[in-house]
Amino acid sequence: MDRTKILVVDDESRMRKLVKDFLQKNNYDVMEAGDGSEALDIFFEQNDIALIILDVMMPKMDGWQVCREVRNYSKVPIIMLTAKGDEKDELQGFDLGVDEYISKPFSPKILVARVEAILRRSGKTASGDVMEAGGIHLDKAAHMVTIDGENVDLSYKEFELLTYFMENRGIALSREKILNNVWNYDYFGDARTIDTHVKKLRSKLGPKGDMIKTIWGMGYKFEVE
Repeated sequence: MDRTKILVVDDESRMRKLVKDFLQKNNYDVMEAGDGSEALDIFFEQNDIALIILDVMMPKMDGWQVCREVRNYSKVPIIMLTAKGDEKDELQGFDLGVDEYISKPFSPKILVARVEAILRRSGKTASGDVMEAGGIHLDKAAHMVTIDGENVDLSYKEFELLTYFMENRGIALSREKILNNVWNYDYFGDARTIDTHVKKLRSKLGPKGDMIKTIWGMGYKFEVE
């Protein structure tokens, strides 16, 4: 299966390499552009770019101009990177149809998590309903989890919980947020239900269960070492 193609646009080669390395580790096909003009050339030459990671401040043509040009022809998801933390910039980005807005410096792991979340929402993941992280293979369509080829027998809620963790890899999740997304908003149970399910899930995942980190006083985070 072809890998999902992402275009990374930044005039700093070190930044492009950092982002590219993390995306490639997560099985994405990455193309690079050093300025806005080059980015548009690549974008219009390729017809299968699934997402653009776009820096704001660049020579020749800045990120806003690139975004405007792309939006004239395409609704491809766009993540804007900027060194500025100005709310006006952020609002301008959303007005132009930007899907996410991330200020530098940022965690590459969080960026990858945002990329995965946007691609899932847009239905452009090459893997479809299949996810893999740290040796855990999860197939949503088949409702199956395997570790090193061995099937892991999970209950329905354990499967949903693991899916939610893997979809939000690297992101700290409060118990309330987990409860609302896995048990739905109409669930009036106790947050301790989550702790019980996490404990069982960790046990069934064996050594891989260590990837579900406890954030004391808040909740959990799924993190691949």
